[in-house]
Order: sequence, then C-alpha cells, then structure tokens
Amino acid sequence: MRRLNALAERVATRLDLLAIRMVDAFVAEIPLYAHLPGEQLEGEVLQICRHNLRLFFRVLSHDELPDERELLTVRRSAALRAEERVPLETVLAAYRVGSRIGWQALCDDAHPDERADLFEAAHMVITFNNVVTGAVAAAYLEERQAIHDEDREARRRLAEALLAGTPARQLAERADHWLAAGYHVLAVRVESSVDERDEEVESAVAARRKLRRMEQSLSDDSGHESQPLSVLAPGGGVVLLPRTDPDDRDARAADLVARMAKAADAPVLAGVATGADLGGVPSAAAEADHVLRLAVRLNAEPGTYTLDDVLLEYVLTSAGEVGRRLADVLQPLESGPELVQTLAAWFANDFHRMPTAAALHIHPNTLDYRLTRICELTGYSAGSGRGVLVLGAALTLQALGRNHNERS
Repeated sequence: MRRLNALAERVATRLDLLAIRMVDAFVAEIPLYAHLPGEQLEGEVLQICRHNLRLFFRVLSHDELPDERELLTVRRSAALRAEERVPLETVLAAYRVGSRIGWQALCDDAHPDERADLFEAAHMVITFNNVVTGAVAAAYLEERQAIHDEDREARRRLAEALLAGTPARQLAERADHWLAAGYHVLAVRVESSVDERDEEVESAVAARRKLRRMEQSLSDDSGHESQPLSVLAPGGGVVLLPRTDPDDRDARAADLVARMAKAADAPVLAGVATGADLGGVPSAAAEADHVLRLAVRLNAEPGTYTLDDVLLEYVLTSAGEVGRRLADVLQPLESGPELVQTLAAWFANDFHRMPTAAALHIHPNTLDYRLTRICELTGYSAGSGRGVLVLGAALTLQALGRNHNERS
C-alpha cells in the first residue's frame, strides 16, 4: 500500500491537467455539457473536478474516505445542478467519466512493481465512488423535492387566489404559470382506492400516494399554456383548467377526470363550470360544487357533469323554503308507502298504465285506485299537466333527500 500511496501522490501533482481533461471529456461525451457556457465549464465545473480529484487521490494516499465536511462541496454542486434542472442521470454520468479518467491516470503512471497494489486497491476506488455518488444523488433529490414543494405550494396559492377572486398576477409570476383569460372549474370527488380500503395497508400512506399520483396526472395535459392548477386532497378538491378554446371544455374535462381516476385507482366524479374571465372563476367554482353535490346525491355514475345535466335539480334545491314546501306535497302519501312507490313508477314509465302496473306487479285497476288516492291526499292529479309538474318536482326533491323531514 505504501507503493500505492506514492503512486497517488505522484499522479496528484498533475491534478490541474487531469481536471481540464475531465471537463473536455464531459463536453465530448455528455450532450448537455456541450451546451454549457464556457465560463461555467472553466469556472464552477473545473473547480468541482479539482475538488473531487483531491478527494480521490487522498483516499489512495491516506487510505481514508472523505468525511461529511469534505463532501459538503460535492453536495452543494449537486444541489445547484438540481436547481438548474440538469437531469440526475447527466450529473451521475459526469462522475462516472471523471472517475474513469482518474483511475486511468493511475493505471497509466503505475510502475511494474506498483500494479499489483493498484489492482488490490480497486475496492477502495469503488467504495469512494459509491460514497461520492451517494452524496450527490441524495443532495440532488433533496433539492429537487424542495423545489417541487415550493412550486407546488406556489401553484396552490395561485389556485386559491383565483378561486377567491383576489389579485393573482404576481402569484402567477412566482409560480411560473401562464395566466389564462378564464378557467374551467372542476369540483372533484374521489372515492377511496383499493389500497386505502386494505386493512393491511397504512391508509394514510396510501392516501398520500394516491394524491401524488393524481397531481402528477394533471401535468400530462398537453401544452405549457394548458397546464391545470389544483387544490386537492386525497378525497378530492378543485382543479382549474385554463380556458384555451370555448368549445373544448367537455372533452378536456372528461379526459382529465379519466386520467385522475386511472392515477387514483378509484372512481372520480366531477362537477364542471366555466369562468369566462378571471372574475368569473369564484362563481364558476360555486356552480361546479353545487353540480357535484347534486350528482353525488343522485348517485350519479363516475364522470363529469355540468349544470345542463342537473338543471331541474339545481333550480329545485335552490328554492329555499319554497322548495321545502314543495317537497311536503308528498307528506300525506307516507301513510301508505306504496303510494310514493306507485307515483315514482308512474313517472318512470312515462304515464303508461299497463307498463306501470307490470313494473309494480299489480292489476291495472289497482293502479287506477292508487292514482286516485294520490290525488285525494295531495290535491294534485297525476294525470293533469299541473299535477305532473308539481308531483314530479316533489319526487325529484325526495330523490335528493329534500323531504319534509330534512330542513337543511
């Protein structure tokens, strides 16, 4: 090992030349480095090469791995590469090239009586590479996670500002987000995934993983100018989809919800509305939320729903005390539950006598009796125009849970 120490010290005298050779190899072998500014290559990149070579030769001359203080420069350099959005594989490729050049210099300079010691020391070099690249990868990923968290939080604050109707342009600049003229608003409900329902899986961990997958699925939307914003939790939330084409809302919303459902591995239901301009986003959000709540109460299938899909329900549930009085029209029928069931079947079969009776498994004359009784108890005939309007609206409210016992 003393011969190896002497070899390392001898090669270390050419450290500056080797560092330059490393930078030249980066430019020749790693595409991204060929496009870096000359001042960066001759400054920061050359400097970190010198530092790494010093660590490399010290391991061989002193048989001692670098400590945390010596690795600090390596970590800082990796963090800078992460900040510059240089891919991690590119950063690690540079370390592989540098290690190869340092090792080759040792092999080329070794005297015949030093070669045996050189080969025996190979495991030290491998250990050194593992330590350094491990520190590089850890620092890089920590910085990327910090950047991701900052970007995510900035975009979330922007979404919250748009939903609240507060000034958003400065927040958009901080989030590096192109601010659209208007936004399609999706109020989203996400069911529990298989993992969340699995008793052998930690539900909180499964929920966080589901949320991360959903957020990643949103970034798949094509084009920088159409990237969505979101305020999401594992159970749902709000997504803002930039309004780029007035006619593309339904298709884009359906595609986005399908991607979220696939990422979450769970059914997704969404109410959709549009804010034609930034000032219209808060009211669109309120509309989308109302549509979503109605779709949930109607046990709607997963997918997207707009106001047009629940127009009647929207109007009736917005009627306040008048709506509750309308729902009370069916209260007298509760003395005989079959009367409400009969009325619902009458509407479901488009007021056809024979199909309705068949659906209820009763004689048509029994159906006639029940319809007459409904008219006597409510004051509305299921065979008249006005009766159909009033009784139908009352049935709709009952389906939504707005009967006379529910005052909220």
